[in-house]
Amino acid sequence: MSTNSLLLSIFISILLYGFYIKKATAFSIKEATIDDLQLAFNQNKLTSRKLVHFYLKRIHKLNPLLRGVIEVNPDALYLADKADQERKAKPVGSLPSLHGIPILLKDNIATKDKLNTTAGSFALLGSVVPKDAGVVAKLRKAGAIILGKASMTEWAAFRSNYLPNGFCARSGQGKNPYVLSADPCGSSSGSAISVAANLVAVSLGTETDGSILCPSSTNSIVGIKPTVGLTSRAGVVPISPRQDSVGPMCRTVRDAVYVLDEIVGFDYDDSEATRAAAKFIPHGGYKHFLKPDGLKGKRIGIVRNPFFKFYNDEGLVLTRAFGHHLHTIRQKGAILIDHLEISKIDEIINPFKSGERFGLVADFKPAINAYLKNLLKSPVRSLADLIVFNSKFSDLEKTKEYKQDLFEAAESLKESNGTVKLAVENLKQLSRNGLEKLVRKHKLDALVSPYDVERSSEFSTILAIGGFPGISVPAGYDRKGVPFGICFGGVKGSEPKLIEIAYGFEQATTIRKPPSFKP
Repeated sequence: MSTNSLLLSIFISILLYGFYIKKATAFSIKEATIDDLQLAFNQNKLTSRKLVHFYLKRIHKLNPLLRGVIEVNPDALYLADKADQERKAKPVGSLPSLHGIPILLKDNIATKDKLNTTAGSFALLGSVVPKDAGVVAKLRKAGAIILGKASMTEWAAFRSNYLPNGFCARSGQGKNPYVLSADPCGSSSGSAISVAANLVAVSLGTETDGSILCPSSTNSIVGIKPTVGLTSRAGVVPISPRQDSVGPMCRTVRDAVYVLDEIVGFDYDDSEATRAAAKFIPHGGYKHFLKPDGLKGKRIGIVRNPFFKFYNDEGLVLTRAFGHHLHTIRQKGAILIDHLEISKIDEIINPFKSGERFGLVADFKPAINAYLKNLLKSPVRSLADLIVFNSKFSDLEKTKEYKQDLFEAAESLKESNGTVKLAVENLKQLSRNGLEKLVRKHKLDALVSPYDVERSSEFSTILAIGGFPGISVPAGYDRKGVPFGICFGGVKGSEPKLIEIAYGFEQATTIRKPPSFKP
């Protein structure tokens, strides 16, 4: 071979090698984590404008099928350009972890911008909020881009007992991106659907009883339901100040913790609850508890009855899956305390026996009336107005989507304050003598439970009535491909231990996979 031929061969080889290296290291936005996105920003492989543009295109393509988004922020690209300019002006690594990251908010979280805040209902379309919700103000301060509003089960599933999970008057029926016919769960369904389907990497949801944990589980993402008061509820369309909580919904535990770090803390407009919970926030935040060996030495309780009873056709799959997961948890150094019992568990998980349903109905009327009264502009000003508004759809009252039995029950409630106090005190006693006592007696760091639609109303209720935190992590898929999760819960302020456990489990299993959009 001549020298020229050899040089030409080497040159071509170098070009081909560079092409394949470039191809191998090409950045993909799909499934990217916050760390991936920030690294791409810093390496000039990505801008916030390109990121927002990608999500807007994907929403345009998939949302007609999934109904996970109600509306997008018309200023999203402007905000992205602003973030890109700020990034150029600041030293690398000096900006917050959420800077330039688009976030979808559940449609009951107020934003003082061009977006509506309607709780999924036409009744609040065109209403004007006085200011950003407390958590939104914190997100903006952290540099996050408000991309839009996620769909939700209308009125956070508190208008009617008959409302299907994921049904939203403004956007239609939300669909599970893994199996379109499967239950997306509620009420933060759109937040979960959107993150799972890569319409966004980060979203916020709210939970009164199961509304973060259940959709996170059934859409194979991570959801953190914080201790009540750890995050502000100011500017959030309410159900119950005793149980409402705002939390992150992301594809990884790390991403969810990054978001949690930015939204916790005192808020003057929710002062009583946020002041009481502020003592639980660790110095330096929660990201320090993202430890791969977080399961080591943790004492985790197992309550077989009722959480590990599988009744549906997929029971064998779930039994095997969770048997394997418990084995993995042991292998990673956790101490499992099995066959525990929670006092009065049958009463706790029955919202009518415990008084939870009565308490929520009693809480709702004054809470929603106060929210509506505080709006600068609104078609409705009271719960009574809402009922009248919905009655305009009287021709559809025979369908379950348009019933409003919970609204009517709350409006007509004539019970004395003494009766409400008795119900609330009973819930406190059930929590003190139930989960709290069990944790103290056995020195537990957390309880663990399978989490799918069948079990969602059981474990979440224990956490709900006590204002306790929980984290749902992807745990597998049934024979049809429908996701299910595993949930770790504990007493108030136990987020650091729950994060260590959830992150340790996630790193040991790496179960989550992108959705398949099966019929």
